[in-house]
Parts: sequence; structure tokens; C-alpha cells
Amino acid sequence: MKTARVLLASMIVFVSMPARAVTIDLATMSCKQFVESKPDEIQMVLTWIDGWYKGDSDDALIDTDVFVENAKKFGAYCATNPGVSIVTAAEKILGK
Repeated sequence: MKTARVLLASMIVFVSMPARAVTIDLATMSCKQFVESKPDEIQMVLTWIDGWYKGDSDDALIDTDVFVENAKKFGAYCATNPGVSIVTAAEKILGK
């Protein structure tokens, strides 16, 4: 439940932030760039990766426990492999 509240609070903060145009090229982003990104950009990338690897076959649900656990794995992998692309990291962590 605490995790759900943290995610809800971060979504509220994200929605209430003033709009600014930022382009994030996920195809070329390295783990180093990901780890050094702003928190809101990290959240967007993690959410996109979660949805991408669920594909069309899964329900439109976010299990916050699984999401947080995968985010921790992804962050740990990227921290120890800064030169790897986030696409490669995602495939390593979430690939099926």
C-alpha cells in the first residue's frame, strides 16, 4: 500500500509540473544517461519500458510491486553497466 501511495504522489507531482518540451531518444539512450536523468524522465522511461515489455497480450494493469522490483533491477543493472543502451538493459532485465 505504501508503494501505491508513493507512485500516486509521484504521478500527481508529474501531472502538476509545468510543461516543458523534452525529447528522449530511447533507442540511443545509454544506462549512464538514464541514471543521470532527472527523476521525472526516469519515471517516464521506466513506465514506457514496462508497457513495451507487456505488449498487446497483457492486460492494461500495473502491478506496483512488480513495477518497483523491475525498476530496482533495471537501476542496479544500469548502475553497473553504464555503457550499455537502455534497450539492451531492458531486454536483459525484462525480455521474454
